[in-house]
Amino acid sequence: MTFATLHTQAIAPTKLAPDFEIDSVEDEDFGTSYRLWKNCHFLGSFYQRLDEKWIAQPSNTECRQECDTEYQAQLVILAMLGLVVPMAA
Repeated sequence: MTFATLHTQAIAPTKLAPDFEIDSVEDEDFGTSYRLWKNCHFLGSFYQRLDEKWIAQPSNTECRQECDTEYQAQLVILAMLGLVVPMAA
């Protein structure tokens, strides 16, 4: 399992644009898994572990990032796919 290193505090807090959508599916192992879409393109998924950390996984990658909030998980997926740009520190 590969974990990416990304400082989520550096990502600008913005609302998701209207062309992004989130749906969910029940997973036998992880519980509720949320999927992030842009129009009809699957961008990635995220879920909450039992320790209350959120795990983000962009599509087409084995990288996973641990986050403190579901919002950070969404932004990590977008940032790793180049759809948002982190703010300069």
